[in-house]
Amino acid sequence: MPALLFDLDGTLLHSDALHYEIFAEIFLERGRTLTMDQYFDQIHGRRNVDFLPEFFPDVDAERLGREKEDRFRARLSGDVPAMPGAAALIDRALAGGWGLAVVTNAPRANAEHMLQAIGLRDAFDVLIIGEDCTRAKPDPEPYIAAMEALSARPDACLAFEDSPSGTRAARASGAYTVGILSSAGHDALSAAGAHETLIDFTDPRLEQILAFRHRKADT
Repeated sequence: MPALLFDLDGTLLHSDALHYEIFAEIFLERGRTLTMDQYFDQIHGRRNVDFLPEFFPDVDAERLGREKEDRFRARLSGDVPAMPGAAALIDRALAGGWGLAVVTNAPRANAEHMLQAIGLRDAFDVLIIGEDCTRAKPDPEPYIAAMEALSARPDACLAFEDSPSGTRAARASGAYTVGILSSAGHDALSAAGAHETLIDFTDPRLEQILAFRHRKADT
């Protein structure tokens, strides 16, 4: 059966605006400004410990990263809507016995918190965290780990991503890679390796992609 592999931030829920808001606060508190363009070009999709030293070389990146994620979880509270169409797609996958995994560079505490907030935590037995791997996205290792956990062939896997770095990781793993246009545009995700891009999971083109992947899984 096919396997669906989902990024989390910006793919299963709209979270980039909140991430940017908190990063902008942290930058301002340290005498710097952060534009939205900088956030998407230099931060989006990367681990805190990988990019914070580029901006604050004299600061403990792990401590500052924890502070930022504490603020994020405190503000992401209550019921949060999933990306349009995501819950229906996941219900369909569960009913069909398809493999399901979340593959994210978010810290584990954030990933658990976000999945609970959108009501989808129980749908995923496989949750691959970038910081638990030897190499996080944009390396394909997290996606390969998800495939191994699901016993799924790469050519039967469909990966959904919203960032160029995550898209590069998914494409390099051998998964058929679909960009979700919640933050980056079609051109950026296509340049990063996306085979297709969709507005969200209600996009009519998703049906054609799913049908094709299902046929590939049967061969």
